[in-house]
Amino acid sequence: QVQLVESGGGLVQTGGSLTLSCAASGSIFSINDMGWYRQAPGKQRELVARITRGSKTNYADSVKGRFTISRDNRKNTVYLQMNSLKPEDTAVYYCNADIKRYSVSSYYASWGQGTQVTVSS
Repeated sequence: QVQLVESGGGLVQTGGSLTLSCAASGSIFSINDMGWYRQAPGKQRELVARITRGSKTNYADSVKGRFTISRDNRKNTVYLQMNSLKPEDTAVYYCNADIKRYSVSSYYASWGQGTQVTVSS
């Protein structure tokens, strides 16, 4: 069993900052890519940022220069530092990780339960 638990969401004013955290736990042998996605009401889930095990990153154009993704491999944790937040960043943010369990030969995508981020204008 593998769990991804997010924290750090909340309500913030335009221009403010938040940091999201996501910790993976359970029977984990290895984690490859980790990432953050978001889904606003009435919209499809979209990629926000991803980071490889070696810390190579990629970002959605809409967040470049404002958000920073990082990870701590010893803690199986990924972070998303969000600065200069805008109302259009309002969404449920989901953590994602490609995880190989001890009893399984392949990597599988796992998802967190989501954390709400609301940016007021």
